[in-house]
Amino acid sequence: MLWETIIGMEIHAELETKSKIFCSCPTEFGAPPNHHTCPICLGLPGTLPVMNQEVITLAIKAGLALNCEINLYSKMDRKNYFYPDLPKAYQISQYDLPICKDGWIEIDVEGEKKEIRINRIHIEEDAGKLIHLEDEPNSLIDYNRVGVPLIEIVSEADLRSPKEAVAYVKALKAILEYAGISDCRMEQGSLRCDANISVRNHGQKELNSKVEIKNMNSFKELLKAMEKEEKRQLELYQFGEGHKVIQETRRWDSGKGRTIPMRSKEDAHDYRYFPEPDLKPIILQEAMVKEIGDTLPELPHEKTIRFKGDYGLTDKELEILVGDKALATFYEATVAKAGEPKAVANWVLGDLLRLLKEKEIDSYAIPVEPETLGSLIQLVDEGRISGKIAKEVFEEMFYTGKKPLEIIEEKGLKQISGEAELEAIIDKVLASNPQSVEDFRDGKKQALGYLMGQVMKETGGQANPKTAKELLEGKLSS
Repeated sequence: MLWETIIGMEIHAELETKSKIFCSCPTEFGAPPNHHTCPICLGLPGTLPVMNQEVITLAIKAGLALNCEINLYSKMDRKNYFYPDLPKAYQISQYDLPICKDGWIEIDVEGEKKEIRINRIHIEEDAGKLIHLEDEPNSLIDYNRVGVPLIEIVSEADLRSPKEAVAYVKALKAILEYAGISDCRMEQGSLRCDANISVRNHGQKELNSKVEIKNMNSFKELLKAMEKEEKRQLELYQFGEGHKVIQETRRWDSGKGRTIPMRSKEDAHDYRYFPEPDLKPIILQEAMVKEIGDTLPELPHEKTIRFKGDYGLTDKELEILVGDKALATFYEATVAKAGEPKAVANWVLGDLLRLLKEKEIDSYAIPVEPETLGSLIQLVDEGRISGKIAKEVFEEMFYTGKKPLEIIEEKGLKQISGEAELEAIIDKVLASNPQSVEDFRDGKKQALGYLMGQVMKETGGQANPKTAKELLEGKLSS
């Protein structure tokens, strides 16, 4: 029997505002616990919310970037539930009249393009953060995040595999970053994913019970969690225990490699939604929506087309560079300095990404300036240092922030290009390796590579490769 996986995604993105949605408390990440709070975001009696205008602007911008229809009339609602991280015992959100609806984005999975529909985008406030201490009877609550503005982006159930779901989240993240809607720092909780997943017989029209996997904040763990949940459900159906697949919320336990039940999944009526009485409806003018649309910057698909045309990059290079706004910005700024698109791509996608990964540094915190890397590439192009020396210099630049010429002078890494000096070194190498000289003259061309290696070894990698090779070939042919 053939089975089909059905996945819909709910993405929560923190909006890039300086203050919270209904008060003036800052949204800055990393403050001491309960430091960014006030009577309004803590829901104390007698306080009233006031809508942050920038939240409306960014929500509209998100809708336009994701090809949505913007509702000129929407409203805020109360979503009622009790949980320790929600001090008011209700969340101000949007229910039946969201600010955006009926959008779509295109994803690419292994060369195949697919359009994924977006049901809605609505505005809401974030809840606090519970901290569960191991082997302790109590949990701690940090209310700094309470009232941080969010948009929730709800897809239709158009995704048919965990890989498609990850591709969707990646594409969405890139669009939100490029449009300046959210910084999308998943490790800080700025972008969180809930995956709704179910399986059914291929060709079956009705949906089976879905399971929600809550609060995933890394692509790697999102993929693992969905694959494990997909497998769990398939096995239950195949062994005649499909009744055990119930509508519930589960969390991903990465240590145990499985999803764990949290609670039964609520339906809309469980939240007792009703219009928020303390906030007026959101009424927009078409002129305002158009004005916001005019501020949209170059989005990922547009940048991909331009990068391909301007820089001749491969599809794989484009996928990595354009998929990360900070990396794409760094790449283009380096090209502006060095003027070598392919060479810059090799450095950024090779040595730079390797060091960032080793040191667990995010691309928005690259410790090397684009102009500095551009200068290094120019030094190689001018023949002032070899590629091998350049790699050594780059690592030093990465760790110390020093300029390339400063490092070259300090370490005595200047390339040896003088013919007289190189000839003396080559004569010494030839005298020390008579067998290789004889092998070359007998037609064994690989001997040249060995002798060049000896020249580079003798000079500590500082010989100008082009000049050294020409001189070596001249001496061997004489």
